Amino acid sequence: MLVVGLTGGIGSGKSAVAELFRALGVPVIDADEAARAVVAPGTPGLERIRARFGNRVIGRDGRLDRRRLRDIVFRDPAARRELEGILHPLIRRHMRDRLAALDTPYAILAIPLLLETGQTGDVDRVLVVDCPEQLQIERVRSRDGIDAAQAHAILDAQAGREQRLQAADDIIDNSGPRERLAPQVEALHRKYLALSHATP
Repeated sequence: MLVVGLTGGIGSGKSAVAELFRALGVPVIDADEAARAVVAPGTPGLERIRARFGNRVIGRDGRLDRRRLRDIVFRDPAARRELEGILHPLIRRHMRDRLAALDTPYAILAIPLLLETGQTGDVDRVLVVDCPEQLQIERVRSRDGIDAAQAHAILDAQAGREQRLQAADDIIDNSGPRERLAPQVEALHRKYLALSHATP
């Protein structure tokens, strides 16, 4: 099975691209969904976060308060590294287990921090969703209701645009209207099906 790693900076449009692949019947295993699963109430992941960051990051409903945790770790690089040390191995294991259960020509692993977490070796191809950084910032501010400083801090914590493009085997340009995405996804779908048949 061909494994494609889908990545891109925050606000680049990864989710929209992932949905288009799903609509074509392609399994998409999403790191953000895995991240929520491994910190669900009652999981060891949530208890490890509570032990490190305290009850201030747990909401009244017993769930992780992701926004509060994000505010903490983006102001404190050491705390961010600790959080990543807790979460990344759990997320990686969760995604590998889901991938191992599939029987399909190819699958997408949607991993925002594919480069930053050193997971390019886990995929056969790297697919980058790309757009200018200013557009990323505008989209993130509009979507998440955060200020420019927070948006820049998130971007600064990720791989730079040039680094992602250099690592890419395939690129989707999402600098224009959303309707330009589907033809690019459909072309890559045909390409990946062809490559999957060539993969031993």
